[in-house]
Amino acid sequence: MHSRFLDHKENNPYRKVLRVSMPLVVSMSSTMIMEFTDRIFLANYSLDAIAAALPAGITAFLFISFFLGTAQYLNVFVAQYSGSGRPQRVGAVLWQGIYFSGLSGVALAGLSFLAGPLFKLGGHPIEVQVLEAVYFKVLCLGSGILIVGTALSCFFSGRGQTRLVMIITMIGTLFNIPLDYALINGIWFFPEWGILGAAIATVMSWTLVTFIFALLVFTKENDGTFNVLTHRAVEAGLFGRLMRYGIPSAIQFSLDIFAFTFFIFMVGRIGKIQLAATNMVFSINSLAFMPMMGFSLGTSTLVGQALGRNRVNEAIAATKATIHIVLGYIFILLIPFLFLPHPLLELFRPRHLAPQNFAPIIAIGTILLRFVAAYIFFDALYMVCIGVLKGAGDTRFIMCSIGVLSLAIMILPVYIGVEVFGAGLYYAWSCATAFVFFLFCVSYWRYRQGRWKHVRVIEQGVEIQGHQM
Repeated sequence: MHSRFLDHKENNPYRKVLRVSMPLVVSMSSTMIMEFTDRIFLANYSLDAIAAALPAGITAFLFISFFLGTAQYLNVFVAQYSGSGRPQRVGAVLWQGIYFSGLSGVALAGLSFLAGPLFKLGGHPIEVQVLEAVYFKVLCLGSGILIVGTALSCFFSGRGQTRLVMIITMIGTLFNIPLDYALINGIWFFPEWGILGAAIATVMSWTLVTFIFALLVFTKENDGTFNVLTHRAVEAGLFGRLMRYGIPSAIQFSLDIFAFTFFIFMVGRIGKIQLAATNMVFSINSLAFMPMMGFSLGTSTLVGQALGRNRVNEAIAATKATIHIVLGYIFILLIPFLFLPHPLLELFRPRHLAPQNFAPIIAIGTILLRFVAAYIFFDALYMVCIGVLKGAGDTRFIMCSIGVLSLAIMILPVYIGVEVFGAGLYYAWSCATAFVFFLFCVSYWRYRQGRWKHVRVIEQGVEIQGHQM
């Protein structure tokens, strides 16, 4: 009886989801808290700073996301290698990700020099453009560190050791928050650098997290099992397979980010108050979005491990359990979004701005939070479905479909509506809501179609190691 009870606990899909995904949710929530407090500090510092932070941050993330998404796809390779009983291949694929991350850092550092011309195209007020360029440049220069750290974290997350990822991410967050506040406002012996200080604090946090991951990955014990030190060669076949599956996954992620980046820039052309309100609401929306990223990554891990063992039913059970848990979380979030919008938005009021002058932003933000409440259920389900497809390796379809939807539902309608017909803020947000709904519809249809059940990213059978490039 006792043995049967233990087997039931071990095979319970809800327990598996909570064990693997919840630490990733906490990790992503830690990142969200870091970004959320960063924007609160900047909003309290000046209205121009918060107006610049989200366009610059999301633009930097747009470019970073392609490289980050490719490196993060190591998670699926590690999961499928682990599930198929071939841990000795984990070190080899990890090094392919590290080499890719190094090249990514060089490319993004070069991109930082385009900051000025890039934000001039956005057409925001000149004082906002200057701050946008500063924030963007620093994040791009330090992004290689973030990508290496992400690749190293997949060594643990892909094998289901997500608690360690959670702990290290939380350390980075606890390091960032006081440093962020000090460098923005000039507290203690730190200079008052405003938005520059916020960017520097973020990069320093990335550096600490990456350093800790490196210390824990590259040990003699891990080398004995996973060959993390001995299999450092560049393997053409393995590197190519990582690019084959990882790049479409990354493009999907980048297209998603691009659509919302374009949306934010178009809102900035409507007006500074509308842009500031949108930035604040998107920051609040991260309370839903970032945890969903954790559930999506956890779903990819569980699906990858199950398919590596050729147990499709386990993958389906994990997906259904994740959906149930996610819907419960989103339902709880609806309460403050719908009934407590004022206290949430008040967190962003600059300390030198009188409440009556902040009232127009409160009024706009309250309506925008209702838009968020209308689409977050669909956004959450979309993230779970995408996690399943990525966990299997069905990445080209999602890349193509999201490209089409981004152009047809978000980019063209927002541009034509705002620039040609002079449509306002709520029209733009209606387009964003429709975009999320169609993302869910397409991804759910692909999940129900079932092709993902037969896809694998790793080679089947015994591998012949690739030659050096």
